[in-house]
Parts: sequence; structure tokens; C-alpha cells
Amino acid sequence: MIPTDRLPTHPGTILVEEFLQPMNLTPETLATYLNISIKQINEIIQEKAKITPEIAWLLAQAFKTTPQFWMNLQTNYDLALHKPQEIKQAITL
Repeated sequence: MIPTDRLPTHPGTILVEEFLQPMNLTPETLATYLNISIKQINEIIQEKAKITPEIAWLLAQAFKTTPQFWMNLQTNYDLALHKPQEIKQAITL
């Protein structure tokens, strides 16, 4: 469920706090393992980039999660970030 009183946590924060720190991994180590640039990982961690489907698959394989886990984090964040100020009433027939 998407929180209504705050912006959901960005997937980059989850990556750091729930995976990298507990496993004592550096972003550089993760980038090397995933065979992607450190820039890509750093941009996700710094909330400047999104989790793409390709990155979701790589992270899922690396951390024994699912790609849906990573995509759901990103989708929830994006939906909350772009929520309209005013929600219109549903159309009734």
C-alpha cells in the first residue's frame, strides 16, 4: 500500500540500507558484480535514477529477491511522487 502521509522510500535507499550495508558491500563491488557502471548504481543510490526492468532483474538475481520487488518499490515511489493535487470523483453511469 502506498503511504498517504509521506513519500515512499526510494528504491536506492532500500538498496543501501537493506542490502549493501548489512552485507558490507560497496556500490563499486555491486556494480562490478552486476557488470554495470558504478555511475548507474550511484545514481540509483542518490535518487537520480530509477530502477529499470533490466536493473530489477540484475538486483533480483544478486540478492535472491524478485524483479517485481524492485519494480514495485519504484512504481510506488513514482505514483506517490506524481500524485495529482486534486483527485477527481469517479465517473458514475
